[in-house]
Amino acid sequence: MFNIENFDIKLNTEYIGRNFIYTEEINSTNTFLLAKENGQNINGTVMLAEKQTEGKGRKGRNWQSAPEVNLLFSILLTNDKSLFKNANLINFAASLAVSISVENLYQLKTDLKWPNDVLINGKKISGILIEAVSQSGKIERLVLGIGINVNQNSFQGSFNYLPTSLRNELGKMVEREKLLADILNNLEVLLERLKNDKNNLIEDWKQKCRMLGNRITITDNEIEKSGIFYDIDEDGFLLLQTKDEIEKIHFGDVSLY
Repeated sequence: MFNIENFDIKLNTEYIGRNFIYTEEINSTNTFLLAKENGQNINGTVMLAEKQTEGKGRKGRNWQSAPEVNLLFSILLTNDKSLFKNANLINFAASLAVSISVENLYQLKTDLKWPNDVLINGKKISGILIEAVSQSGKIERLVLGIGINVNQNSFQGSFNYLPTSLRNELGKMVEREKLLADILNNLEVLLERLKNDKNNLIEDWKQKCRMLGNRITITDNEIEKSGIFYDIDEDGFLLLQTKDEIEKIHFGDVSLY
């Protein structure tokens, strides 16, 4: 059981997580916070679920997770024009927040995979999904969903990248309350940096991306492209160097060639 008091003591934010919703089971925390009719409108609201029956990953995939051992949570961001103009980079701030917390708390080296995954020893420990509601072409509400494999010790199914958990990598159980508070503390700082100095944030992300400069394959549905992972542009898109040109990639699953 998640101890909300322990979490609250360690939370050191101004707005993220100050409105905190805990639930045993829900279809999807992203879906719930995205829907205005559910009455949640406070900027920085965090919803944590022990179990999601329709947990979501990128491209409509399911996010499978054992109940009560991991961190499955979403953050609602509202009415922040300066942040929303860099909406493509919010997942960079989120993956950095997870990476920094894992490295500082547990001394585990992480690797960031474009556009939104956190790996340890080549295995996936965290995924991020951003969804938004727009009105007249402008973002009204944005929800940042984060899933982290914390204390799950076995995984079933087929995966693009094999999953792992902090428990498996450390050989011991991890306190979820401390980890969640630390991630949210880092995230609030990183979102401010995104608004004020996005290029600096991108550079920090690139320092943790080992694929950068390597030959990669990008798969989008049935289309496959190969080339050198040349760079990340100022909007967070991947620049792929092929024989003839440098191509801007908006979507796709990346793997080493």
